[in-house]
Amino acid sequence: MDSRTPVEDWAVDFDHFDPQWTSDPYPIWDDLRSRCPVATSQRFEDGAYFPTRYEDVREIAYDSEHFSSRRVIVREHKLPLMPGPPITSDPPEHTPARKLLLPAFAPKEIAKLEERTRAICRSLLDAIGDAAECDGAVDYAQHIPVRVIAHMLGVPEGDGDLFRRWIQKVLIEGVRDPAAAMQAVHEMNAYFNAQIELRRASPGDDLISYLLAADFGGKPLSEAHVLGTLRLLLIAGIDTTWSGIGASLWHLAAHPADRARLVAEPGLLPTAIEEFLRAYSPVTMAREVTKETTLGGCPFKPGGQVLLSFPAANRDPEKFADAGRVLIDRAENPHAAFGLGRHRCLGSNLARLEMTIAIEEWLKRFPVFTVTEGKTTTWSEGTVRGPRLLPITIRR
Repeated sequence: MDSRTPVEDWAVDFDHFDPQWTSDPYPIWDDLRSRCPVATSQRFEDGAYFPTRYEDVREIAYDSEHFSSRRVIVREHKLPLMPGPPITSDPPEHTPARKLLLPAFAPKEIAKLEERTRAICRSLLDAIGDAAECDGAVDYAQHIPVRVIAHMLGVPEGDGDLFRRWIQKVLIEGVRDPAAAMQAVHEMNAYFNAQIELRRASPGDDLISYLLAADFGGKPLSEAHVLGTLRLLLIAGIDTTWSGIGASLWHLAAHPADRARLVAEPGLLPTAIEEFLRAYSPVTMAREVTKETTLGGCPFKPGGQVLLSFPAANRDPEKFADAGRVLIDRAENPHAAFGLGRHRCLGSNLARLEMTIAIEEWLKRFPVFTVTEGKTTTWSEGTVRGPRLLPITIRR
């Protein structure tokens, strides 16, 4: 972690890389929501805005006239625009780019991945075996979406370390060091170009072959479109879901009553997963202001970056009763963990499948476990929040 000036007033100088934010952002958000619902900061090029209320986040997510999706990460220094359709697309390009991917992520297609996902989870649990301690993030959560998305793309599952390095450079190092982000982009492009050449010679039943065969307005997809979508699928399909799995494990390790209840009532798991998604939403997106506007009493200037925090929206007491409590039997749960508006996550069915199977298989194998005393859970910085180190003691 680099040396950063500590934040003295979150309302006018927020920094989502500050250690206080990384370790426990919820009190910060609660304070801002009560006194300054849209915070600002000049730490980021052209200034940045941070809305904390659900309704403000929702309004921005639906407003493509004033807020563009062309930049989806708040960075200290803006990078050249790099398409990652459909997530970086605005109307009218967005709808056809999204429709192109919908069949591949439809519920019936995702259901076909259940057996493979379950096998991955069981093999990881077998590797933990009879150990009294393990790392729930490093030994388990971080491997599941890596291997699932590799399976979907038709690339070697053994390339997981490479994928994790790119994620670190794009989402963590690259926010403060443009060269690190661009290095990862170039490496991903080279990797996928090699895979594309293999598919041109011998198409398969995978997402890369699917994109190469796609009809987009009567024409094949451009090289930039294919590469941008593949980068998106890799980045968006991995770190977000392993963070959700890890946060769920952390909660159950730290809250024995909830863990015991899920073991006793496995039918409650889908409801609990929705609550974990709300309470520990991993994904914060971004927008760029394109036209001057005012929201929540705050003027937004063109060029400014917006930290569009679905996690903060999901903790808004105006939207959710007992917003700060995790209620695994919460019946009404219109959370925004997968986003709002036209950019709502295409992979929500996949993420739910992976999270549900990962927790289900863990509880079957290790019904009693706790956070290891004397060791610290380390949370990730910046755009995606989840445990990076999660020391767990397994009780036999």
